[in-house]
Amino acid sequence: QVQLQESGPGLVKPSQTLSCAASGGAFSSYIMGWFRQAPEKAREFVGYISSSGTSTYYADSVKGRFAISRDNAKNRVFLQMNSLRPEDTAVYYCARGPFGSSSNLQLADRNSYDYWGQGTQVTVSS
Repeated sequence: QVQLQESGPGLVKPSQTLSCAASGGAFSSYIMGWFRQAPEKAREFVGYISSSGTSTYYADSVKGRFAISRDNAKNRVFLQMNSLRPEDTAVYYCARGPFGSSSNLQLADRNSYDYWGQGTQVTVSS
């Protein structure tokens, strides 16, 4: 059974990093993604990182501000968030993607992910 657990600060400063700890699976073999969901909005793609950590891809809304990294030795994936805006306020989720590679279009689709964390609230005040 794969389990994902996000952790984060809640009310954030202009820059902050979320962490996701994985257990129960071959973490280093899978793509990992981050999504977010604001109140009364659909869950949206934030970005993903390849299994090796050498490749990343981001939604236009966060490109240049957010960065995803991973530590396969510690089964963790990170979302560093810079230049945060009030519109970044949402519940953030990490999720396990496919084994191996896939297209950016498929990896932006939540249906490509099979295990999800419970989510962590990020609130950015104006």
